Amino acid sequence: MALLFSLILAICTRPGFLASSPGVRLVGGLHRCEGRVEVRQNGQWGTVCDDGWDIKDVAVVCRELGCGAANGTPSGILYEPPAENEQKVFIQEVSCTGTEDTLAQCEQEEAYNCLHNEDAGALCENPESPLSPVPENVRLADGPGHCKGRVEVKHQNRWYSVCQTGWSLRAAKVVCRQLGCGRAVLTQKRCNKPAQGQRSIWLSQMSCSGREATLQDCPSGPWGKSTCIHDEDTWVECEDPFDLRLVGGDKLCSGRLEVLHKGVWGSVCDDNWGEKEDQVVCKQLDCGKSLSPSFKDRKSYGPGVGRIWLDDVRCLGEEQSLEQCQHRLWGYHDCTHQEDVAVICSGKSYRWRVHKGWQGG
Repeated sequence: MALLFSLILAICTRPGFLASSPGVRLVGGLHRCEGRVEVRQNGQWGTVCDDGWDIKDVAVVCRELGCGAANGTPSGILYEPPAENEQKVFIQEVSCTGTEDTLAQCEQEEAYNCLHNEDAGALCENPESPLSPVPENVRLADGPGHCKGRVEVKHQNRWYSVCQTGWSLRAAKVVCRQLGCGRAVLTQKRCNKPAQGQRSIWLSQMSCSGREATLQDCPSGPWGKSTCIHDEDTWVECEDPFDLRLVGGDKLCSGRLEVLHKGVWGSVCDDNWGEKEDQVVCKQLDCGKSLSPSFKDRKSYGPGVGRIWLDDVRCLGEEQSLEQCQHRLWGYHDCTHQEDVAVICSGKSYRWRVHKGWQGG
């Protein structure tokens, strides 16, 4: 089975951003090195059952994708968009020694009794973070930050423009997800003169479903063969990356919870808030475990001002980010600032913040 899988990958590889396309990908995570594990067979992507899945298997996935060290085996159901019902579960009982170069080299069985609620996930260190937050093979150029700009792709160490022919909001969603930004809010099929590129135009006739993990997974016209001009360069704007912080305390790991949305910090309502939600916040901030503070301790940080962004947050406790938890639509709530959430965690935090640099708490 492993040999057949390897042969399929060799046949299906196409020229693109990378010298060869990997036979595995991670979907729905905060960056390309985290997410639901999917493998490719016969040109189709399918999931991996978590029966027998462990950190050694994740280590091989991380190596194959050029990511850092294996950090965890989260459930694949945590990542959105979820696997479609018609998407198949391809393999189960994966058993790697941890030294293999690709997942295809590991012992594995064809899946026969697994559903998508058993999809495997993987969490690897992200080599692009914090010093290089933008993946190598796509970027948004000449904008006010890495989440807004003209779409460019990298091929053989050179950057090229993308033509607007066939471009859609679905393609913009893929780019925003690949860059670790928020949701796509704007795509313009023509750039104004100051934003037009000077580089060769490499891609056109993009046809994305919006569910692809990376732009190179989308069908497109012939690579490097475009009749477009720079009047047809594509411009995309994404929301800023999701972020959160604890404020009002004497260190970064305790305080009133605030989340960043549309460039504005706002508070979170305490309706349905509990221990699992605390755990996710402490985990995301690298702050150890929740200290399960009392109601009095939570209220000691005082009420916030301005926007209340989230209400009715519900987490399983396994999520890597509060954004992955269920909640009402952004800005919809029935709360006042007297109900603002506060969290107290056990540890100190030394986190990279693009807007502040290194901080300790």
